[in-house]
Amino acid sequence: MTTSRPVAAIILAAGKGTRMKSDLHKVLHPIAGRPMLAHLLAAVDALEPAHKVVVVGSGREQVEPLVAQHGGVVVVQDPQHGTAHAVQQAEQALSGFAGDVLILYGDTPLVTNATMQRMLERLRAADGPAVVVVASRPADPLHYGRVIADVDGNIANMVEYKDATEAERAVDLCNSGLMAARAEDLWPLLARVGNDNAAGEYYLPDIVMIAAADGRRSAVIEVDADEVAGINSRGELAEVEAFWQRRRRAEAMAEGVSLAAPETVFFSHDTQIGRDTIVEPNVVFGPGVRIASGVRIRAFSHIEGATVATGAEIGPYARLRPGTEIGEQAKVGNFVETKKARLGKGAKANHLSYLGDADIGAGANVGAGTITCNYDGFFKYGTTIGAGAFIGSNSALVAPVAIGAGAIVGAGSVITSDVAADALALVRPEQSENPGWAARFRAAMSARKKAV
Repeated sequence: MTTSRPVAAIILAAGKGTRMKSDLHKVLHPIAGRPMLAHLLAAVDALEPAHKVVVVGSGREQVEPLVAQHGGVVVVQDPQHGTAHAVQQAEQALSGFAGDVLILYGDTPLVTNATMQRMLERLRAADGPAVVVVASRPADPLHYGRVIADVDGNIANMVEYKDATEAERAVDLCNSGLMAARAEDLWPLLARVGNDNAAGEYYLPDIVMIAAADGRRSAVIEVDADEVAGINSRGELAEVEAFWQRRRRAEAMAEGVSLAAPETVFFSHDTQIGRDTIVEPNVVFGPGVRIASGVRIRAFSHIEGATVATGAEIGPYARLRPGTEIGEQAKVGNFVETKKARLGKGAKANHLSYLGDADIGAGANVGAGTITCNYDGFFKYGTTIGAGAFIGSNSALVAPVAIGAGAIVGAGSVITSDVAADALALVRPEQSENPGWAARFRAAMSARKKAV
């Protein structure tokens, strides 16, 4: 985003998160396989901000590595005296910064980059509001603070629910907590916030009314309530996850993906999936998945850290683990698990197999019950199966081992040495038969049992 003024973001994450009942910091709980704070930081990063400051209470050691990955810094609010006091903790980190400041919340993870840009555009409008506030109209206003504004979005009053009159509580425009202000306005306004209220805290929304007392107007922009939904409990975490999934499913179908039962398909934050792909019910995509066009993913499959090429078929009940690469027209069938395995064009593993640390050539066929024995308890080893090779059912390929192109491994074999191209490898004893032995055995055992 190109702007005439630099941007800084202050993200408040000092809440204790006691309702989560977790040893993990609240803002690190995942939405779509990604910490909620990472969702927000990614949206902020698209603005190319000059600074990112995350304000925490406790748990700094948990949050700091993620913030550092995004080029931000962490500051601590201790003791905690309210949201205005929390924002003040970032003042030193932003010393000398002359630009526009976004104030966001780490437990409100789905705020979009588009909304952040709207906040900045409104702040930079010709009428020059002192503060821009983001508000919504949730179905249940609960105990949110209220925003009293005219039809043009000019704020007449902002009040916390605990301090609101009945008439003010009847207003359904609720403060999300998100704000934007110029740095040169923000710090002086914060310095004037008092704590003469029901909670004895320093409320961030008070800067709007302090600015109004100086004859300066503030403005509100309205967004969908789901975008600014906060998370304070496991139940709310699940609700936001559900909203994210509904939105992502709708996007996938709009992009040409068929979801047979959309409500049963779960995407990750970075899932890529091509048009004309069909996804059957109860499919889960973990992080790091790229699905090309024209793929069929059958029911009850789990895919993570894998790429699947055009025309491939996966499942049902398949599990593709990280490092898996499935080639064009290849098939991975029911109860097949792969890990760091590459299947070439048209290769097949249709039933009941484990393929780990394996390179399987084009057109190869891996029979039911085959496993690559890739781990000796200390190290992992690779298996190579050449193009057009045929691996008979219930075979064990003890890595490191290579099966040549066009070779055949007989069913039930345990392969411990390389097999040449176009050779037959058969590792099992010759079948022998003792006529009448079973009948004699049953008779002897029955007599023995009667004698006991």
